[in-house]
Amino acid sequence: MSATTEREIILKLEDVSKVYSGTVAVKRANFEVRKGAVNVLVGENGAGKSTLMKIIAGVERPTAGRILLEGKEVSFSSSADAVNRGIGMVFQELNLFGNMSVAENIFATREITNRFGKIDREQQENRAAEFLERLQAGIRPDMLVEDLRIGQQQLVEIAKAVSLDARILIMDEPTSALSAAEVEILFKVIADLKARGVAIVYISHRLEELIRIGDYITVLRDGRITGQEEMKNVDTQWIVRQ
Repeated sequence: MSATTEREIILKLEDVSKVYSGTVAVKRANFEVRKGAVNVLVGENGAGKSTLMKIIAGVERPTAGRILLEGKEVSFSSSADAVNRGIGMVFQELNLFGNMSVAENIFATREITNRFGKIDREQQENRAAEFLERLQAGIRPDMLVEDLRIGQQQLVEIAKAVSLDARILIMDEPTSALSAAEVEILFKVIADLKARGVAIVYISHRLEELIRIGDYITVLRDGRITGQEEMKNVDTQWIVRQ
């Protein structure tokens, strides 16, 4: 992949603000998401990272400002609307149904059906097995989610997002519940997604992790963006200063 394709901007926020009943969560943020790259977003708790992500994922609507997707202004009416436009999100709070199987969770709300309009469980389990295999999760698609360890549940959440075939994938603290071995597997999956041209937006508090896998970094502080740089030009001191 050439450097120009790597640096192509797929999504842009221009002067985006979000106000909740008088409290400003995000102030005139300008944020660019590049294809085939890990776009890191970092900041203290309450800096506005999750709000910004929820705006991109269609969960929240901005109070002011514009969202441009491939150069065209868009507004998302819901998270389903964002998914339809190729934006997926791995939430930090697990969004899974414990009493359903792994495969049922991965395809919840977009079930695979047969020609009679009935859910094709076999097909769902086969497809789910492919995504789980990529994550080397050691999880069978017919297992109940409530029987899995929290780290395995996080991997199911990641498999669900990967299954969307998203062009932009937002990961909010995806390693928080993972073991060191599971983190390594996730980083391989991220490298694979990057090679396919997927834009990753990555939030984490673990600075060494960000420096290791990030390509671009944006720092948020008190709802404002205080620094943006290519990752190769920064170190942990730079991040802390911003």
